[in-house]
Amino acid sequence: MNRFSFKKLLTSILLLTSTIPGIKADNTMSDGIVYQDKHVRFTVVTDGLMRMEYSPDGKFINDKSLVAVCRNYPAAAAEVKEDGQNIIVSTSKMTLRYKKNSGAFKSDNLFIESSGNIKPFKWCPGTEQKNNLLGTTRTLDQWDGQDIMKKGEDGKRHPVPGKLDNGLLARDGWTLIDDSKNFLFDNNPDMEWVKTRKVKKGAQDWYFMAYGNDYKTALKDFTTLAGKIPLPPRYAFGYWWSRWWAYSEHEFKQLIKDFEDYRIPLEVLVIDMDWHYTDEAHGGWTGWTWNEWLFPNHRKFLNYLRDKNLKVTLNLHPASGIKKFEAAYPDVARENGIDPSSEKDVEWVTSDKRFVNSVFKNILNPMTDEGVTFWWLDWQQDLYDSKIDSLSNTWWLNYTFFTKMAKERKVRPMLYHRWGGLGNHRYQIGFSGDNYVTWKSLDFLPWFTATASNVCYGFWSHDLGGHYMAAGDTVTNPELYIRSMQFGTYAPIMRTHSNKNARLVKEPWNFDRNTLNAIRDAIQSRYELVPYIYTMARKSHDTSVSICRPMYYDYPENDEAYAMKNQYMFGDRMIVMPVTSPGVDGFSEIEVWLPEGDWYEKATGTMLHGGKTYKRKFSLDETPVYIKSGSIIPLHAEKEKTLRRNDAPIAFTIYPGESDSFMLYEDNGDDQKYDNEHAFTEVSSNRNHNMLTFTISARKGTYADMPASRRFEIRIPATARPLKVKVDGIESQYSYDPTQLCTIINIPEKSCDIERTVEVTLPEGSEIADGTIGNMKRFVEAFGGLKNIYAKLRVNSDFGPMATIYEALEYYPERNSELISQFNSRYARIHEIVKEQEMSDKARNWFLKKLGIEQDPDNLK
Repeated sequence: MNRFSFKKLLTSILLLTSTIPGIKADNTMSDGIVYQDKHVRFTVVTDGLMRMEYSPDGKFINDKSLVAVCRNYPAAAAEVKEDGQNIIVSTSKMTLRYKKNSGAFKSDNLFIESSGNIKPFKWCPGTEQKNNLLGTTRTLDQWDGQDIMKKGEDGKRHPVPGKLDNGLLARDGWTLIDDSKNFLFDNNPDMEWVKTRKVKKGAQDWYFMAYGNDYKTALKDFTTLAGKIPLPPRYAFGYWWSRWWAYSEHEFKQLIKDFEDYRIPLEVLVIDMDWHYTDEAHGGWTGWTWNEWLFPNHRKFLNYLRDKNLKVTLNLHPASGIKKFEAAYPDVARENGIDPSSEKDVEWVTSDKRFVNSVFKNILNPMTDEGVTFWWLDWQQDLYDSKIDSLSNTWWLNYTFFTKMAKERKVRPMLYHRWGGLGNHRYQIGFSGDNYVTWKSLDFLPWFTATASNVCYGFWSHDLGGHYMAAGDTVTNPELYIRSMQFGTYAPIMRTHSNKNARLVKEPWNFDRNTLNAIRDAIQSRYELVPYIYTMARKSHDTSVSICRPMYYDYPENDEAYAMKNQYMFGDRMIVMPVTSPGVDGFSEIEVWLPEGDWYEKATGTMLHGGKTYKRKFSLDETPVYIKSGSIIPLHAEKEKTLRRNDAPIAFTIYPGESDSFMLYEDNGDDQKYDNEHAFTEVSSNRNHNMLTFTISARKGTYADMPASRRFEIRIPATARPLKVKVDGIESQYSYDPTQLCTIINIPEKSCDIERTVEVTLPEGSEIADGTIGNMKRFVEAFGGLKNIYAKLRVNSDFGPMATIYEALEYYPERNSELISQFNSRYARIHEIVKEQEMSDKARNWFLKKLGIEQDPDNLK
């Protein structure tokens, strides 16, 4: 039996068995080749991804390319037929027709059209893709919003429109990846290295993706070919402090003490280039030797950081190579064939394996042994390697540093660098570069971040608050900084950074109290969210769908999902629409589209019906986040100072709505065994009239240092006090947070191997998701500032009780529903109540503005 006939039989069987209920398709791995003759080969990677090769000399490429690193795939259902003139390859998503013996692929011999239920399309070579949804770009250096500020002949910077590279997805329903000229890996078992592709002129190596508007599956298909998105270590999802500043060791210690004193958690300390000598006699931008003038004993400093549970990364500008004054110069020079006495520079060549190994052996690995956690690569020079034409320095540096860490250390590999191109999703985190401190820049970042998921680059980190001050600015804008940090709470990575500018201050304690509180709240909220974020990061690894992704992944049929660019899904349960413009009278207005269903506006406690667009107002300490009704969101139950713990208590927040379930993920947090060593805990809520039952199933799985037991909490916001609570069948006490109208139930620590059950009996009509939470907050806060406007205030019987609603709810639990009803009744008459309360007209106007309420001239006369 020849190869083609065997493949035809095999794939036909796979197609048949995959469609018979109760019979599973073959899940073994295969090379996927379904047809091959002297010059043409077709490979089915998945039912939505096909490789098409034409070789003039009949020599096909089996080695990995820089994009396509997987050459064996789970068996996919496909059928191969001949109709005399054509080879026909069919899957559930596409049908390919190729005229036999007709040479290289061109518009008259190769045709692909959609099949099955996906969005219809027809394609042949040369077909223009008209609606690509874009991907990302190497860097945002010098970007101000969507413009790049480039220097003109006058020496000044002028805006030039920036452009993102095309992505993997398009509304056309198909994408062609041309891998014909890409570099290959050499299959070296110690560490694969780059090699050039040696093929005859005219060779073609294409990948065709057919997906219609099933964008999520398209990304999964791509990573079946190109490798998974890695799961970053848990600490990556904490707060990173970075500033280009010539800190001394003493200043760093004071900085860390300030974070502790102001109760602001800190996870990663980024040390910019001043860790090494930067004077002309000892270095410059490139440096490899600790600056003992600023760090008298760097080993003890790194030990100090370790004792503080901090991770540390050092900035590297490696382009100038290794010079004579570096401590490691003699060893590196000798290993690269240079006599150290010649004092000749050891040139940086990214593609030189001997040189790169020498740098790691003599410089970088000893530093990691001393306590450097990972490396911040800051390559800003030549785009391409000096020895191998067209090899991207950025791409290959990312591969080298990430892979070296994976092979030579037990901890989870991570680097911090710019985007190098397709395939770089395997080597993250991203460093987006030096943008401007402007509202334009902030407004651009949500769309930019979510769109990068179209190339699976889901972990961009940004200089939150901006890097360069705009021309004419002299101080840091507190409002812009707060809104940037609030975006950071719901971004893949939360990191601040700025250039060497004494006026560009970002330390939270250097601002007024309100600004400090807002920044601290943003960071603490980030830490609270980590159980949810880490679970979604694991899901990104498994499904190839990034945490921050465009709305059209989940709602591809809705035009609004494409038009509302600044809102994005944050995991599976949340929509985030960051505030990216300055407010008026203390409030910023946003326009948000909510898909079908009900969505809980977290800041105000309002349930909004989907299928429409809303205009909503938010004060400076509020962030527009919308949670699917009924969702269960896992949070840290306590204010965590570090993400190092595996046994941190978890609070499951059950939002108003219908029943739901959630799979909580956990692992060691920083080892490389997470694919096989991890655990899931399924939790579920079931609502039946006024009874809410919450179940925590027994944990499944195991990993190193896994805690045997854990304390849990249940939180039920926007709900009246329950009538009764049972934990594991025993009636239990609970607490109640009046600010969120939230029942909090403690589940005592026990083994995670047993099921836990909570039963909550609620009064009829217990849900209070009508904005009461936001109205109470705004009234109480406005009342607190009113006396600064009208110090002679003497409250009346309507106005005064509204300011003490929190205390009343705490002191009189039996009157819970009555007190909330009274507050809402008064708030509905707020213009009348404010009019009747003794105060000046100026105070009345101020107070209503603080509530975010339009003034009613008739009622204020």
